[in-house]
Amino acid sequence: MDEIEKKPPMRRIATEEAFSIPEHYDAIRALAAAGSEEPDLVMWRHFLGNSRPAFVDNLMDVDRQRLRTMDELGVGMHLLSLTSPGVQMFEAGLAAEVAEAANDRLAEIKARHPDRYAGLASFAPQDPKRAAREMERAITKLGLNGFVLNSHTNGEYLDEPKFRPILEAAAGLDAAIYIHPRVPPKPMADLAVKYALESGHWGFQSDAALHVLRIMYSKAFDDFPNLKIVLGHMGEGLPYWMWRLDYWHKNGGRRPPLKKLPSDYIRENLMITTSGMDWAPTLKFGLDVLGPDNIMFAIDYPYQEARLSVEFMDSVDIPDDVREKIYHRNAERIFKIPSAPGIAATGAKENA
Repeated sequence: MDEIEKKPPMRRIATEEAFSIPEHYDAIRALAAAGSEEPDLVMWRHFLGNSRPAFVDNLMDVDRQRLRTMDELGVGMHLLSLTSPGVQMFEAGLAAEVAEAANDRLAEIKARHPDRYAGLASFAPQDPKRAAREMERAITKLGLNGFVLNSHTNGEYLDEPKFRPILEAAAGLDAAIYIHPRVPPKPMADLAVKYALESGHWGFQSDAALHVLRIMYSKAFDDFPNLKIVLGHMGEGLPYWMWRLDYWHKNGGRRPPLKKLPSDYIRENLMITTSGMDWAPTLKFGLDVLGPDNIMFAIDYPYQEARLSVEFMDSVDIPDDVREKIYHRNAERIFKIPSAPGIAATGAKENA
């Protein structure tokens, strides 16, 4: 705690913070009990069992322990999103109902704690037209701040033509889509599960990065230049691959032509967050190739250690004006979160 208090207080908005609702738990539990072979259920069967980790209950707690943890570490706001794997394992009707219930609950949470929570709306890609309607409701009626998609839906990604209404809705609403990973589709997951590599250890990043590249090569960013995609975990490896992506784009021959280079879309249409990647070399590399306007702070609560994330961001050797952008200014801009009173300049007093 001493290390945190040495730094001038600064607003901290954490942008990949999971929550859940009972209806979501119940739907996952029913799939698990029915013997579904969805790879995500390997982890969730443990989460829902008698020996489930203590942090699982924190997913549904937004009024007690979560706020105490935020207060202890000086985190002013959580941007809440329905925990992975979201609604994408469910039948279309159930998926839409759970997503809509989660969005209604998010709006209620924001109303109870307007200075502490913002929210990313869920939607059910299984029914793209209904998803687009729910996206509009979530932004224009519920006042939510963007969208979360837990990557693939039955092994399909948003580049598929049938999902174009979803991308069109996000662009039309000028609201970013945070693509959170889930376990890759079964053929790929089966190659990783022997050594428990299918989820956060490795499989998550390979799935989410592939998803963004597929969106890119579907020409979605050419069609919707203002479309913003957010990736956690310092960009799921994509910033590191920018030079190679450009090289093979120019020399490979089999990919569709694009108006720009892959690195241009990564810089212009992609935002990344620090979730689960509290390592200075990675952050400094991201700043070098993307710049300070493209990176946001995130903890990945309750899956990651919140104290570690805050201590890292407070102590990493970067200028305070850059730290300020990462901690809150970029999130305010991308997710349309009002600035907090009293935080007009670097080192200003935090109002949380």
